[in-house]
Amino acid sequence: MVRERAPAEEGAATVLALAIVGAVVALAAGFAAVLAGSVASQFAANAADAAALAAADAVAGVVPADPCALAAIAAERNGARLVACEVAGPAASVTVAVAAPFAEAIAQARAGPPGWNG
Repeated sequence: MVRERAPAEEGAATVLALAIVGAVVALAAGFAAVLAGSVASQFAANAADAAALAAADAVAGVVPADPCALAAIAAERNGARLVACEVAGPAASVTVAVAAPFAEAIAQARAGPPGWNG
């Protein structure tokens, strides 16, 4: 005796497969956004380090320039925007921002002589 399938069950596997594919695509898109944010955070950290070192060089007299102006140039060349710059004695502290997919990645760095707590 052969049983016939009920008409309501036809195409159920197709709908299930489409749901699984949609879920995988949504998960991959979310994962890509998180990775992009992580990369932007690392770019911001690198730009902040470069900007702080440039400012500290200007403070030390190695480069004849305004420390914060030099930090802004260094940040811009590294794809970031200088948000804040502060010089305290022989040390320089900077904050930079890099555009990320959903927000800005912000990083801070300080450069100066070892042991300076100014």
